[in-house]
Amino acid sequence: MMLDIKDLKVSFQNESGPATEIVHGINLSLDKGETLGIVGESGSGKSVLSLATIGLLPKTARASGEILFNGENILAMSERQLCKLRGSCIGMIFQEPMTALNPAMKVGAQIAEGIRLHRNVNRAEANVEVLRLLEMVKIPDAKRKMDSYPHEMSGGQRQRVGIAIALALKPDLLIADEPTTALDVTVQAEILDILDDLVSELGIALILISHDLGVIARIADRTLVMYRGDEMEQGETERVLRNPNHDYTRKLLSALPRRARAGLDVISAGMRGSV
Repeated sequence: MMLDIKDLKVSFQNESGPATEIVHGINLSLDKGETLGIVGESGSGKSVLSLATIGLLPKTARASGEILFNGENILAMSERQLCKLRGSCIGMIFQEPMTALNPAMKVGAQIAEGIRLHRNVNRAEANVEVLRLLEMVKIPDAKRKMDSYPHEMSGGQRQRVGIAIALALKPDLLIADEPTTALDVTVQAEILDILDDLVSELGIALILISHDLGVIARIADRTLVMYRGDEMEQGETERVLRNPNHDYTRKLLSALPRRARAGLDVISAGMRGSV
């Protein structure tokens, strides 16, 4: 397995009193060409799990267990080793691209920055790669958009730029933390289709984090359901949605509007449609 997480626990040190454990013994595995969906309400530990996986936990956090990436334990790596891992091996797509992108820097330059720094290419070569990435994530009029600032682009276009940045160093694993939040449903579908195509065409692995079961249902092969730092259940997405084992998963499904539940039934039966 490319990624193998074993008994991961994460706690945060309080200014006074004992540390508070917020992720309690999570186990999961993921290989290239697979998509794992992690779903749960706010505060379930989804984002903390993703930050631990890419080595970006805050200094007040302490993690135990193992996060094995191609056999090496991320939790035992130095900051220098983690810097080499981020971007080139594991890419991150953040929830809100307007805050993740530099508002004073053209988007083409932001994508090129990592390419020039890590791949030792000149400006012209980097720009060729930037254009290829923007076309890969289906930015319209990509050559002109390279000279745009983030505020000149729509939310969906900014998220595509975020995906391009995450792909720039050709990682084996992408982590997408709520990548469709605040986007309208048609743009959500387009972003999810792009991510799904990347997994199929590039053979990368994807961890998709969301509070929305419809988002997870659309592209995830397997689903991990979390609540308050615990694993409620984990399994093939179709099985989790059609025949959940845990009462919490059943509550998540029952909380959806009837039409949304009907859409989940369609998707879990193997159709790619709008939820």
